[in-house]
Amino acid sequence: MDLYRLTIHELHEMLIKKEISSLELIKNVIDRIEETDPKIKAYVTVVKEQSLAKAQEADDLISRGENVGPLTGIPMALKDNMCTEGIPTTCSSQILKNFVPPYDATVTRRLSDEGAILLGKLNMDEFAMGSSTENSAFFHTRNPWNTDCVPGGSSGGVVAAVAADEAVFTLGSDTGGSIRQPASFCGVVGLKPTYGYVSRYGLIAFASSLDQIGPVTKDVTDCALVLNAIAGHDPKDSTSADVQVPDFTKYLTGDVEGMKIGIPKEYFAEGIQPEVKDAVMTAVQQFADLGAEVEEVSLPHTEYALPAYYIIAPAECSSNLARYDGVRYGHRTEESEDIVTMFKKTRYEGFGQEVKRRIMLGTYALSSGYYDAYYLKALKVRTLIKEDFDRAFEKYDVLISPASPSTAFKFGEKLNDPLAMYMSDTMTIPINLAGIPGISVPCGFAQGLPIGLQIMGKAFGEGNILKAAYAYEQVAGFYRQKPNLTGEE
Repeated sequence: MDLYRLTIHELHEMLIKKEISSLELIKNVIDRIEETDPKIKAYVTVVKEQSLAKAQEADDLISRGENVGPLTGIPMALKDNMCTEGIPTTCSSQILKNFVPPYDATVTRRLSDEGAILLGKLNMDEFAMGSSTENSAFFHTRNPWNTDCVPGGSSGGVVAAVAADEAVFTLGSDTGGSIRQPASFCGVVGLKPTYGYVSRYGLIAFASSLDQIGPVTKDVTDCALVLNAIAGHDPKDSTSADVQVPDFTKYLTGDVEGMKIGIPKEYFAEGIQPEVKDAVMTAVQQFADLGAEVEEVSLPHTEYALPAYYIIAPAECSSNLARYDGVRYGHRTEESEDIVTMFKKTRYEGFGQEVKRRIMLGTYALSSGYYDAYYLKALKVRTLIKEDFDRAFEKYDVLISPASPSTAFKFGEKLNDPLAMYMSDTMTIPINLAGIPGISVPCGFAQGLPIGLQIMGKAFGEGNILKAAYAYEQVAGFYRQKPNLTGEE
C-alpha cells in the first residue's frame, strides 16, 4: 500500500486502529525518497536510521495504549534553515556546509514532543534568498509536476517533498512569500502564520522582522493539525506573541455562509497570467455560491510593497549575515595573510551571488547619508501598507487573490534577471510587510501546472482563513490531484 500518499489525519486513524505501524509507514516513505528524490532533489540530508528508531518508539507508545496525538509516528521534514541538534543545518550555503547545531529550534522540539518523526532537511535558496531554489549552493530542486520547471522558492525543497509524497508534511519559512509562492507552483497547501505566532528561535535569520515559520501540507485539515502543534508563545523568542492558541480544526466546518470576502483590485492588474486570473475568479464565484458575500476592495499602497520590501529585507539581511566571518563557526578560508583578508575571502568563498547582491544592497541602504532616504522611508511605506489591510479587515473577514501572478517558470528563465525574479513575489510580499497570515491552496491548472489561491486574514485570524480554505477545498477538490511521476499510473 502506498502509505506515502495519505494525509496526517488518514494515517493517524490507521495508526491508532493498529492497521499499520509507524515503522511500516517510515519505511514506506523512505523507499519513496530513495526512488523519487534522485529526480526531484528535495533533500539535502536524510536521517534514515534515526527516523526508524523514532518510529519504533512511536509504535511502543501506541501498543501500550497511551493517548497519542495526531502527529505521533508521522514522518515530516524541515527546511534546512531550522536548527536540528546533531544534524547538519546548512541554509543550502557553502558557508554553513558543515555546521551542526548543538540545539533544536523551538519548532523542531515541539514537533518532536508531539511524536512527529524527522526524515531530514530540505533544499532551499541560499539563506532563503530567492524565488526558485536555483540559488541553492548544492543543486536545483525540480517541480514534481514538470521537472523542467522550478518549484518556487525559497522553500522549493519543502513544497516539492510534499507534492512528490516524499514527506507527509514539512515546515518552511516565509519572508516575502517563500511558503505560499512555491506552494502555488507545486499544488500543495502552504500557510504563513501571523508574525510572532510561531517561534523563530532556532530559525537562521534572513530578515528578522519578516521571517515566519509555517506548515506545508497535503490538505487544509493537516495544515490546522500542524499549526496546533507549532503555534504559541516562546520565551526564547523576544518577538513571540503571548496569545492564546485555539484548536484550529474546530474552524473546519465547511460553512462560509455570510462570510465577507474582499477582492483587492490591485492584485489583478496588468502582468497576471490570464489562466491564473480565470482560476482565481472561478474560485471567487464558488465562494459566492457557498453563500459568502464577495466585494471588490482597494489596497492603494500595494504597488509600493515590492520596492519597500527590497530595501527592508536586504538591510536586515546585511546585518544578520555579518556574523558569518570565519571566526565563530562555518566555513573559513584556508588562504589568508591577516584577519581582514580572512574575513573577505571567507565571505567571498562562502556566499553565493544572490546573497552577496542583497548584502550589498542592504549595506548601502543603511549607510550614512542613505538611511533616511531609503530605509526609513521604506519603513513608513510599510506602515501605510499595514494600514490598508487594517481598514480592509474592519469590513471583511478575509481577502482573496492569486498566490503568484503566474504558474511555475522554466529553469534559467529569470535567473539572470533579478528584477523579473523579484516580481514573482508581488502577491505575497505585502502580507509579510503587514505581519498578517496568508494561505495558498490549489485552485486549478494551466498547461499542467498548478495555480494557487491566496486567502489573507487579519492578525491572528488564522481561524478564518483556514475556515475559508477548507470550505473551498472541499468543493473544488484540486488538492486530490497528484503529479504523475515517472513509472506511476
